[in-house]
Amino acid sequence: VMSECHGGATLFRPSSREDLSGTTKEQKEAFQNSSGRHNPKPQEMLPPGDADHGTQGDKLVIALVGLPARGKTYIANKIKRYLNFFHGAPCEVFNVGNYRRKKYQAQTPCALFDHTNEEGVKMRMDCAEAALRDLTAFIESGMEKGRVAIFDATNCTRVRRQWLVDQLKPTLQSKSHIIFVESVCEDQSIIEDNIRATMQNMPDYQHMTKDEALADFHGRIQNYSQQYETLDQALDKDFSWIKTVNGGQQVVLNKIFGYLPGRIASFVMNLHTSPKTICLSRHGQSEYNLNQKIGGDSSLTAHGDEYAVALAKWVESDLLAKQPRTRLWTSTLRRTVETGKYIRHAKIDVDGQPWITMRPRQWHALDEIHAGIFDGMTYEEVENSDPEEFKLRKMNKLSYRYPRGESYVDVIQRLDTIIHELERQRDPVLIIGHQGILRILYGYFMWTEVSSRKQCTNISIPLNTVKKLRPHAYGCDCANLPLLFKELGPDGQTEPNCPEPPSH
Repeated sequence: VMSECHGGATLFRPSSREDLSGTTKEQKEAFQNSSGRHNPKPQEMLPPGDADHGTQGDKLVIALVGLPARGKTYIANKIKRYLNFFHGAPCEVFNVGNYRRKKYQAQTPCALFDHTNEEGVKMRMDCAEAALRDLTAFIESGMEKGRVAIFDATNCTRVRRQWLVDQLKPTLQSKSHIIFVESVCEDQSIIEDNIRATMQNMPDYQHMTKDEALADFHGRIQNYSQQYETLDQALDKDFSWIKTVNGGQQVVLNKIFGYLPGRIASFVMNLHTSPKTICLSRHGQSEYNLNQKIGGDSSLTAHGDEYAVALAKWVESDLLAKQPRTRLWTSTLRRTVETGKYIRHAKIDVDGQPWITMRPRQWHALDEIHAGIFDGMTYEEVENSDPEEFKLRKMNKLSYRYPRGESYVDVIQRLDTIIHELERQRDPVLIIGHQGILRILYGYFMWTEVSSRKQCTNISIPLNTVKKLRPHAYGCDCANLPLLFKELGPDGQTEPNCPEPPSH
């Protein structure tokens, strides 16, 4: 690094390495020394970004509305995961059905849901009150980032919804802080798909035959339909609500105010309950993997190219043969683009419309975490050149930001857009990405396995393997599909003196 004095200040002329990678260790030390002289009272912390600001202190309640088999529990769990994961907002779901199962029994006949059944009405009201007590306690128990509570029930009459508003009035700042989210479905094929998915996963039907469960569930829907009152722009104009019809084909908003409610509305617009498949594949072995370097924009090795061939064959037999509308997403970096280069892009007709199979779409948001001044170095070089930074990253990988680079939290923030796009997709999607990026995507969808964002930083995303995800209302199923079985050496992603699984 060359420097010269100018007006009493030291200016740095970066070498070719700094042109590519940013600040060097010498520049950083000089900056810290000068900061100590000229800034004796520095701002200690950066302001949080969107991925870490919670609700900005607000207390919000989201109350689901809708008949059974309309995807309410799916929407509730998705909103919870989204707010926890992409906004750092403490959020919990209070499912009234779970309170009923715990207090009474899992197998409950449809007659219990008949509004003329006084005993059934009382039992269900007891469960709703118990859930609301716990919800209120949760909302009032912390204000470090505000809190969001989700009341998952049918809430299908105006009397019930007014009761909720009245009960929460002492707890919430205003009635605009309770947002009703209604899922309406008029498409019979979607309803039947939802019924099948619900029967498969709902505890109420675990010990019934398929025919018994189907008859009982239709009876439950019929009982609720007799008293169902949908949200109406005239009759419910004073409340805040979101109505989504047929999985987002039509969305109506009423009195949605503020940043986070706006993000919730945008997210709900993209949700649907149709089954979908998301395939995650790390790029083939790159030159930097072989040399144990992090970051960079290197090409594939011969072995990486071999994986690209294997991936293309698997796509043809496992994806395109069954779903010709499968989509292909990559980052903008060479190693992901090259991994997809053998995948066929044929012009075909699908349902009478022209279609290009696996038309590649490149996303900057899918680029790997930027390692800043350490880009292109091995972890051993990082530890030797700057042991303090190396130690700081080991202490908290989620929030640690590479000098002139990014942190996992920074990447989570830029992946918000990707999640909106993934949630709205009805066609299968293959994402060829990087370990750091795929860790976050995998962690978001696998919410029953990965409980917090912090766990994402240590998820193993091996080379030469496809992770096939199938999200549903109660979690997400994952199949691990190794496509090559050659023994590989270190890939440059394992930090010295750290056990597996490997790091960024």
